[in-house]
Amino acid sequence: MKILLAPAETKNPDGYGKPFCKENFFIKELFYKREEIFEYYEEYVKNLELDELSKWFGLKKLDEVKKYKHSLKNKPTMKAIQRYNGVAFDAIEYEKLDKKAQAYIDNNVVLFSNLFGPIKADNLIPDYKYKQGAKLPNINVEKFYLENFSQALDDYLGEEIIDLRAGFYEKFYKAKKANVLTFKFLKDGKVVSHWAKHYRGVLLKHLAVNNISSIAEFLASNIKGLKLVEIQEKKNIKLLVLKIE
Repeated sequence: MKILLAPAETKNPDGYGKPFCKENFFIKELFYKREEIFEYYEEYVKNLELDELSKWFGLKKLDEVKKYKHSLKNKPTMKAIQRYNGVAFDAIEYEKLDKKAQAYIDNNVVLFSNLFGPIKADNLIPDYKYKQGAKLPNINVEKFYLENFSQALDDYLGEEIIDLRAGFYEKFYKAKKANVLTFKFLKDGKVVSHWAKHYRGVLLKHLAVNNISSIAEFLASNIKGLKLVEIQEKKNIKLLVLKIE
């Protein structure tokens, strides 16, 4: 069983690993495809004026814009699960987990970067900026990764997937054959979005701490603060509707 997770807009700075290279990623046979997007990105960012880049990055502070205008080629890297921060990642509390739970996340979680595509939690990435939905000229990045990585991901992910991503990231990959578990969160009878990020992190932490290895095992477990309201099934996908208590 593997787990899919969305990235975050905000990143932790610096790093301890070697810069962008083939060894930093899984599915190494397709590294040249990541490299293709990486070069598109580098060229585009290099040639934009600061005010244009400010809009493309979604950043107002020019110091931040200048920081991310620099090439990523020589920037230090760190594990993707440590690079991203934000609501979901605060809930995961990766740094506070024991080694066994951290290894569970490293080995079983695949994130979807707007720049690097599908990456394992322990793949090494630099501090970069790529706003969700931002477009590079003459290429649709989401479609590019969907078309070039789906077969390899089908083979890697296997028969059971817990999908904790926001819906946008289905543009990068959608499982067609595997049994997939997805989630909807309700609070006071209404579907929530901000809280959904937090509880996706809570769910991943629960999976890691309890070393859960199958969908059946997950369904049999109890998650503090969440109550199962309904299970909706369509083809290979089970949607769990969870009430935040």
